[in-house]
Amino acid sequence: MLTDLLTFLASLRLTVANRSDLLLEIAALRHQLEVLQRRGGRPRFRREDRRFWIWLSRRWPKWRSALVIVQPDTVVGWHRQGYRLFWRWRSRGKPGRPRIPAKHIAFIQRISRENPLWGEDRIAQEMKLKLGIEHSASTIRRYMITEGRSPSSTWRSFLRNHASEIYALDLTPQVMWDFSICYVLVLIDHRTRRLVRIGMTRNPTLDWVKQQVRDACPWQGPRFIRARSV
Repeated sequence: MLTDLLTFLASLRLTVANRSDLLLEIAALRHQLEVLQRRGGRPRFRREDRRFWIWLSRRWPKWRSALVIVQPDTVVGWHRQGYRLFWRWRSRGKPGRPRIPAKHIAFIQRISRENPLWGEDRIAQEMKLKLGIEHSASTIRRYMITEGRSPSSTWRSFLRNHASEIYALDLTPQVMWDFSICYVLVLIDHRTRRLVRIGMTRNPTLDWVKQQVRDACPWQGPRFIRARSV
């Protein structure tokens, strides 16, 4: 009886659906028929079946109307379960950022103590020149000696005095519905907090970032860019 109902629904919508909706709906109904025709009593969805319906739910707004043999909340639950498994896999091993070698930490602490006005970017340049090793600014900031330093007030004064000439740039990864990684670039006017540009790519090269900045301000760009990546 359920098979007859699916066939009837497919015939009924032939006259009202547009071509793209029609093709997707036919694919959805045929897939459910294949599941029902498998051996066994209760229809069981395999891993590839779940992937098909997760994909369909992200690509076709009317997917719920074509789903008959399970509830739409079941498909949503499959997707959430996939996210949980994905992040469990990404979080395997020891939590947190791995510790850098002790000699690198000692160098960061010594150079930050001897040069209290140097920031993490300047220290990163020294490490690259003298040790041939690159560390991110956030890693260097983690091990810098801060006692007796007053760069924060200097930095705040710089931001306050040049706010109209600064754009803040942030590049952060974003997990997509199919668990692939895209990178989102956000460019903000530091003075007004106005969102200047949003860009997305799967391959965030330096040339791509520069082009995003040029496209955001083709006539007159900022004098300084405060960059941060996650």
